[in-house]
Amino acid sequence: MSRSPVREGLLSLAEAGLIEFVPQRGFRAVRPSGQDVAEIFALRLALEPGAAATAARHATAALGEELREQLAAMRHAAKAGDDPGFAAADERLHTAILAAGGNTRLVSLIAGLRDTTRLIGASTAGRSRSLAQILAEHEPVVTAIEARDAEQAAAEMRAHLLTTGRLLIAQAHADGDAQAEQAWERLVSG
Repeated sequence: MSRSPVREGLLSLAEAGLIEFVPQRGFRAVRPSGQDVAEIFALRLALEPGAAATAARHATAALGEELREQLAAMRHAAKAGDDPGFAAADERLHTAILAAGGNTRLVSLIAGLRDTTRLIGASTAGRSRSLAQILAEHEPVVTAIEARDAEQAAAEMRAHLLTTGRLLIAQAHADGDAQAEQAWERLVSG
């Protein structure tokens, strides 16, 4: 492989704030901060509850089947202790909800935010809550979408994202990031 694709990849990671260029040394990984997590969840909270409401307004039987299929995959993975399988089904569920509104830019934007969260190693699975607990947060979102209850779908998605974000901020604080909770308060609770 030539240097160009590798360099382009490194520059993309630097653009995303995941690595930084060190003159005459190369690149190094950037340790994510609570500020990073708070910024990501502020964006997700601004967008995903509305997307869940839109999915509820446009819900079809096919969407309901897709969401139930992903919940079943999450349930199976949770029982098997399969964290990667659970995460993949969780991502497919969120993507199906986002895609239901037909806004491909929204799907792409949220996918990028979720990728960044995953790349920085931010996860509550197994550390702050079980896979079964995470699954339980998704079930009311799906139920509200199937019932075509836009207001409830938005509220349930917001509750899920707030829980996840707060747990990630608490983890960042416990890991020594004294500014994590202040960033959350300023950007999300503010």
